[in-house]
Amino acid sequence: MDQELIMTIQGYGKFFIILFVFVVFYSYAYSLYKRQKTGERDFEKYSDIVHDDSFDSSPLEKRDNKIEKND
Repeated sequence: MDQELIMTIQGYGKFFIILFVFVVFYSYAYSLYKRQKTGERDFEKYSDIVHDDSFDSSPLEKRDNKIEKND
């Protein structure tokens, strides 16, 4: 293979990798936006952790305390 063909293949490879990363990032951002709008999850309460990180603060979500032990 000559150098021009290798550089062309590298150029197309970089383009498709950047395109893939772009699509993945924007689909993730859209899913966050959609979940926030529909009320499925409130992401703003997670951002409040930065301002309220004391030991006495209440938990954000309730957890099931069902722990299965496989003895």
